Amino acid sequence: MTVGLLIPCYVDQFYPNAAIACLELLEKLGVTVVYPKNQTCCGQPMANSGFEHLTHGCDELFVKNFAEFDYIVAPSGSCVLHIRDHLHDEANPEKAAHISSRIYEFTSFLTDVLKVQSLPAKFPHKVGVHQSCHGQRGLHLSSMSELVAPEFSKPGSLLKMVEGIEIVHLGRTDECCGFGGTFCVVEEAVSSKMGKDRVADHLEHGAEYITGVDMSCLMHMEGILRREGSKVKVLHIAEILNGVR
Repeated sequence: MTVGLLIPCYVDQFYPNAAIACLELLEKLGVTVVYPKNQTCCGQPMANSGFEHLTHGCDELFVKNFAEFDYIVAPSGSCVLHIRDHLHDEANPEKAAHISSRIYEFTSFLTDVLKVQSLPAKFPHKVGVHQSCHGQRGLHLSSMSELVAPEFSKPGSLLKMVEGIEIVHLGRTDECCGFGGTFCVVEEAVSSKMGKDRVADHLEHGAEYITGVDMSCLMHMEGILRREGSKVKVLHIAEILNGVR
């Protein structure tokens, strides 16, 4: 099995440790991982802003970089959902369709493809888990509180394998943090208030760390934590599952 590793722009630039943890854990689990060095943005910011017709260059390059892999894995639910729903390449429609059907968010790849049953990780801290909207409602990584249905969480099932971790129970388990990609730019005040509310829930329940599958949401909340002078830190879930150095 050969996996192409997709690393989102903001992870590459601001949170490289999340990318490294993702790579290291996949390799520990016996996966052959390749990082295509010519990869760029997947095109999601443009599409979210109403300019999907301008993403053709991104789509064509994405197909060129990732078409030959058995699977594509990314530590980002939002980027994965964008590729699944919006990747188009008129010159190579079969390759685009193959990619769309074989791309996985990191935790779903661990649970659904590798079917991981145990992890050699230890993290003796109180951790709040943020359920990102794209992952939860688009990729179905966890159950939604508004539905009368059995509860489940793919990220949560993996975190339970970590020795010493204490998952804190939040008052509003799947509330949006307000980031929303370009939403935090065009609706700054609303985004900020939503982020403050989301952070307050974690602080109220004693979290020492906030984790999740999307570094973009965590980046948004990290900014709020820093402005409030909080000692609470954010970590991508891959870092915890890999064993934080």
